[in-house]
Amino acid sequence: MVDVREADGYAVGHVPGARLMPLRTVPTRCGALPAGRPVYVICAGGNRSRTAAGWVHSRHIDAHSMAGGTGAWARGGRHRVAGSHEHAA
Repeated sequence: MVDVREADGYAVGHVPGARLMPLRTVPTRCGALPAGRPVYVICAGGNRSRTAAGWVHSRHIDAHSMAGGTGAWARGGRHRVAGSHEHAA
């Protein structure tokens, strides 16, 4: 999973194991994403993740935007972690 928010939003709370890749960096960094498996893209509410998933998909990577973002994730009772470091899922 790739979180396309800025570092401060990511630090407040993110999906465990999500990789931080701010939206503005996606066009230049998405080549580092795995091409052989789906990539799930998340943000706070879903708008930025749709944009990012489109960019990633244009590079022939199976990308999916997580509808509702981290807000929907939390409302669904799923755990989020805080801090600026990526946590293992």
